[in-house]
Amino acid sequence: MNWAFLQGLLSGVNKYSTAFGRIWLSVVFIFRLMVFVVAAEKVWGDDQKDFDCNTRQPGCHNVCYDHFFPVSHTRLWALQLIFVTCPSLLVVLHVAYRDERERKHRLKHGEDCQPLYGNTGKKRGGLWWTYFLSLLFKMVVEAVFVFLLFYIYEATFFPPLVKCREEPCPNVVDCYIARPTEKRYSLCSMVVTSFVCIVLTIFENYPKFTKTVKTRLH
Repeated sequence: MNWAFLQGLLSGVNKYSTAFGRIWLSVVFIFRLMVFVVAAEKVWGDDQKDFDCNTRQPGCHNVCYDHFFPVSHTRLWALQLIFVTCPSLLVVLHVAYRDERERKHRLKHGEDCQPLYGNTGKKRGGLWWTYFLSLLFKMVVEAVFVFLLFYIYEATFFPPLVKCREEPCPNVVDCYIARPTEKRYSLCSMVVTSFVCIVLTIFENYPKFTKTVKTRLH
């Protein structure tokens, strides 16, 4: 993953955000991007190697690991990070489209002509809807990924010992998860961060939405 590109993208959209949007951006950088780069890959990198079962039945270890960890946590969080930041690209592209229209308009009618937009970055008209839908999409993505964490991993929250009954294991097998406490805290921090991002997005969205509704009603 190109983290420099992601950082540049988020920094570019920062100037079009409200105070809550800037707080959201800080949370994404500090508690999601930095934690992922610095800690998450090291914590989860040894998953399958250190997942130990008290049997040597061929295939049992792999089947049990696949049952309890069907999707890599780091890949799931990387996808979540991409999906919650990509809507910001739509806002940047929409502003770039406005800038280009304004440039062509001035070339055609002269520098002293009436501008198409008073401020190409002001969230009005189509840009407001782009911004609103991007925030809505981010909230949905956060909620979906939190649901997937609980659904895929069955909310086990990494006990030290798990019981595996999958074939071709000869009987109920005891399996041990490497560094369960560290993984549990890491998972909880990611879930809490997701809820914080959802709340911040709601706070950012609510005033704009209610103001627009009142304006249209009056």
